[in-house]
Amino acid sequence: MIRIGDIEVYLFNDATTWVDPGGMFGLVPRLLWSRYYRVDERQLLKTANHTLLVRAGGKTMLVDTGFGNCLSASQRRRRAVSHFDGSQAGLAALGIAAADIDIVINTHLHDDHCTGNFRLDADGQRQPAFPNAIHLVQRREYADAGAPNERTRATYLPQNYQPLYAEGRLQLLDGDYELAPGIDLLLTPGHTPAHMSLRLSSRGETAAFLCDMASLAVHFERLAWMSAYDVEPLITLETKRAWQRWALETGALCIFCHDAHVPAARLQLDERGRPKIQPVAIAYDNPLDG
Repeated sequence: MIRIGDIEVYLFNDATTWVDPGGMFGLVPRLLWSRYYRVDERQLLKTANHTLLVRAGGKTMLVDTGFGNCLSASQRRRRAVSHFDGSQAGLAALGIAAADIDIVINTHLHDDHCTGNFRLDADGQRQPAFPNAIHLVQRREYADAGAPNERTRATYLPQNYQPLYAEGRLQLLDGDYELAPGIDLLLTPGHTPAHMSLRLSSRGETAAFLCDMASLAVHFERLAWMSAYDVEPLITLETKRAWQRWALETGALCIFCHDAHVPAARLQLDERGRPKIQPVAIAYDNPLDG
């Protein structure tokens, strides 16, 4: 568990995937990114799929839901998934039932962040994974997901969110949103136009789940480095610039959604006055982290 003042935060790795590093590094040459990350014999990069459980103000909240158990065996092979369904394992390890979740936050609707909104039952039928939860997403994100283009249609899968909206269980937000005192969902555009990050503040301590604003820790250190999946990369750059200033001013703990090696860090200035990631050791709260 990570404690931010009175706020309890639990880190799960829902899935471990092995990806082509071209997706994670885009225009950054291998000569540069290979100083920080290594690939396996298949030339694939190990990535995590982090979700957070947050408890505060009498509410139990899950930030992103990963893939859950909804990927078929062939899909797991195709996406080189070596560990999956970690969020449910984490809840079970903490003695928390899926029905205990009050709020599910979908930072955005790419399938690696919201497929776990549903769960395959014993008969292979999709059922809401968190039956008592209200789900939150930005209205613009929902609109973009409903009108994908050639670049985005492979990751915006309507079965992951449209049934929840039809049942009145998906609330559409219009901008920044306070979940509870000290817990805020903030627009951090770039990866998608209505992507959100989570900011936590309590008793003088601060933290943020940056999600795909900076998928990897080094993305936050280096403004020009970002994934090829960002649909508005120049906006990502300016979003990160503003959040770098905040992280330096507050000393906040920053949590990254896809970094299997540096899931959390603080940002500091080096001897030349440049932002530098300082990894912080935190443990997963699910028994298997892939």
